[in-house]
Amino acid sequence: MSTDANTHGRGLDRRRFLLTSVAALAGIGAMGLSAPAVHAQGRTLKFAHIFNETQPFHKWVLWAAEQISERTDGRHVIEVFPNSALGGEVDIYQGLTLGTIDMGFTGSAAASRSYEAMSIIGAPTMFRDFDHWAAYRDSDLRQAAVDGFNEASGLHAMATVYYGTRHTTSNRLIEKPEDMNGMKLRVPNVPLYLIYPRAVGANPTPISFSEVYLALQQGAVDGQENPLPTIYAQKFYEVQSHVALTAHMIDSLVALSSGTLWSRLSDEDKAIFSEVFASAMEQCTTDVIAEEASLVQKMKDDGVTVNEVDTEAFREAIKPYLVGDDVPWTKAQYDEVQALG
Repeated sequence: MSTDANTHGRGLDRRRFLLTSVAALAGIGAMGLSAPAVHAQGRTLKFAHIFNETQPFHKWVLWAAEQISERTDGRHVIEVFPNSALGGEVDIYQGLTLGTIDMGFTGSAAASRSYEAMSIIGAPTMFRDFDHWAAYRDSDLRQAAVDGFNEASGLHAMATVYYGTRHTTSNRLIEKPEDMNGMKLRVPNVPLYLIYPRAVGANPTPISFSEVYLALQQGAVDGQENPLPTIYAQKFYEVQSHVALTAHMIDSLVALSSGTLWSRLSDEDKAIFSEVFASAMEQCTTDVIAEEASLVQKMKDDGVTVNEVDTEAFREAIKPYLVGDDVPWTKAQYDEVQALG
């Protein structure tokens, strides 16, 4: 999830982002979102993310922006920058840390650079299924990780959202881990994402998200891995003939506030931001699950070979990599997570 940007978004200017955001919000039956550079009652807040306007992450941030404006009587107006307009995930995270970006999405793996326990929710094959992931998301274990992250990073995690279950695309049939031996697999430039390719004998190749489509098209890499909604929205299936349902990771995003913003909000406004984003991310999770359920047939209709794999074989290949000195959690923490659900 983690990643940088859609290649088509970088050239858009600020006016186009505002117009697209308003149009997208109108499309979900809401009022148009107006976001002037400076609001009459204070500075306009910037929410940055890497996703395009068709994805539910953008849709529900627009909804959250409208709700916050209404519930704070216009004290807080949020301008949403999709398509990596303010940079990729690393840039957004740095902007949040510096306070030049007020809010944004990051992956838990990227957040773990500030606090290692944040990585647990994004580890490959850490969870048996969505219900197991949700049990951890709502657990005291996860809350302790979030509290530790807030203190260590100086940021504030407002809510966690289901990014999707990650699968593998390629121009070859993949049915078992051995089929990936020697394959150049694009992964995000985050250590946690190196576990999967190494476990199956592939060569991990970190490439920024904005460059993935071109890298696949030109053969710089043999494949990539992402949730089905991302594969579809970014049109990776156009330059890859196969989608193997490896389900090797249940991934997450975190909606963050900069420390600068959070420290200046009143307790009342902090409660509003927290409630609104928790609701938005819950509804976004529902949308992602529904989208995942429909996309297998959509991609088959587009001529892509979508195939089941021996998921247990993939789990067994990855399992030895989930404990030991090379992962940012202890065996005890791993066992606690496995006991949930």
